[in-house]
Amino acid sequence: MSKKTVFISDADSPSGKALINRFSEARMDFVLNSQLDDKEWTDQLVALQAAGTNAIITHTDLCSRSDLASMLDKAESQLGPIEVMIHNQMLSEPAAIETCNETSFLDIMQGNAKSAFFCTQQVGKRMSTRERGSIILVSSIHSEKPTGAAFSFSASQGAIKMLAHEASLFLGRHNVRVNLIEMGPVDGSDALFPSEVSGLYESYRYKVPSAVLGTNKDLAELAFFLAKDEPRYLNGADIRLDGGFLMHYLDNKMKKPAEEDR
Repeated sequence: MSKKTVFISDADSPSGKALINRFSEARMDFVLNSQLDDKEWTDQLVALQAAGTNAIITHTDLCSRSDLASMLDKAESQLGPIEVMIHNQMLSEPAAIETCNETSFLDIMQGNAKSAFFCTQQVGKRMSTRERGSIILVSSIHSEKPTGAAFSFSASQGAIKMLAHEASLFLGRHNVRVNLIEMGPVDGSDALFPSEVSGLYESYRYKVPSAVLGTNKDLAELAFFLAKDEPRYLNGADIRLDGGFLMHYLDNKMKKPAEEDR
């Protein structure tokens, strides 16, 4: 892949770190949004520079259109046009629909869906002017399947999914592709969605047909593919990256190690 500037909305998260590792292998430049102090990035920036990669650390409020626009102007003046945008905000907290308060609901919706809207809008405008770009919105299988534990998270993922569809329609007229990755369970997902009404995450590892969970590295590999110029006809797609998890049907048919079948 030719050298591009990549904007990652949440560089602090495990998915963000995996994305940085994968794209830095191809010597991409980065605009990395972070909640961490700059000093906590010192070693990483040195390593990226040694690998032939330039990176800017920002601390932008992604729910502020003006802050985001200002940051993008400054970043592009230093690194050149952003050609790949990856929005990977995945805020979640336990919330039952009958007891969730308004503040908690809005915090999740703004942190996930509103930030995705502003990022897509602001970056999409710039890409449209240049008639090229790839926007990748990282969502969750819970845009389709209830968690039974965090309804506001699911609602935010559903909003991001439809945002991707709408954006692909309009930005696609300007050769800007918008695609959605619906990420399935990784190690530790059961701790995020403890439920009294759903057994989805009980023995969830074995509900993947291969009985092997995905990782954030898998996510990064798919994002890297979507960022290339070659998949030019892939626009408005929902790509479920879950190893077949949502295809699970009967627990007693799960593939388990021999010692657990006894």
